[in-house]
Amino acid sequence: MAGRHIGLIGVGAIGRDVVSRLMSGAAPARFTILRRNSGSDDAEVEGVTQVTDVHALIAAQPDLVVEAAGHQALQDLVPAILRAGISVVAASAGSLVQDDGEGTLEQSLRSCATLSGARLIVPAGAIGGLDYLAAVAPLDDLAIAYTSRKPPHAWRDELAARGLLEGDVKGELVLFEGSVEEAARLYPRNLNVAATIALTIGDTKRIRVRVVVDERAAGNTHEIESVSAAGRARFEFVNAPAPTNPKTSMVTALSVAQCVEAFYATSLQRQK
Repeated sequence: MAGRHIGLIGVGAIGRDVVSRLMSGAAPARFTILRRNSGSDDAEVEGVTQVTDVHALIAAQPDLVVEAAGHQALQDLVPAILRAGISVVAASAGSLVQDDGEGTLEQSLRSCATLSGARLIVPAGAIGGLDYLAAVAPLDDLAIAYTSRKPPHAWRDELAARGLLEGDVKGELVLFEGSVEEAARLYPRNLNVAATIALTIGDTKRIRVRVVVDERAAGNTHEIESVSAAGRARFEFVNAPAPTNPKTSMVTALSVAQCVEAFYATSLQRQK
């Protein structure tokens, strides 16, 4: 594949870091960025082509598109991109498990991809161990408990909504406990890991989610406990926050960039 041309939707902490890493890599890429219209909080990015609507992004013919803009972008923009035969790396996994009554967004997007031959790629994001979870997924007795544990400054807005300041949290405070679907609805930008686990095992019902504010948390911590006939497993990931957004783990952008690299590696193998 001659030259790397990547489309990007969403230029927040993840998007900017992905651009920086892939533009300065061993095989530098060029980017076409879809900037949202009025009210956009996208940052300015130098040295890239910018467009303002999805049709212009498709017309630019990128090799693939990285989505890092949330539910609305996945729902409104990504279907057209997939139908055009352009593969998409979807960073906003939390949105994929949301159900409009006619199926999940993931099911809808995969249908679009299947028709055109494109791929919907969901990165591992802030965690690992997905190979183990995929292996035990067929077992009927599988049960998974997932806890998102972050320091108070990562939940400043949510604490304020409860009339609390960061310093008011002593020890830990449980913000939420319940289903993957409800967690994704309440925290669509912050519960991508729960959705990624659900997508990996193909079932949201066997996962219970907790969201914890913890003054002792050393970083953005993800705790996964799996129990099944195959045994008991526990994974814990303590991630450094992204420099510009304490709610986002630095490793998330690394995971997205790795998916892009894997896409090109696979494309090269197919050309041989």
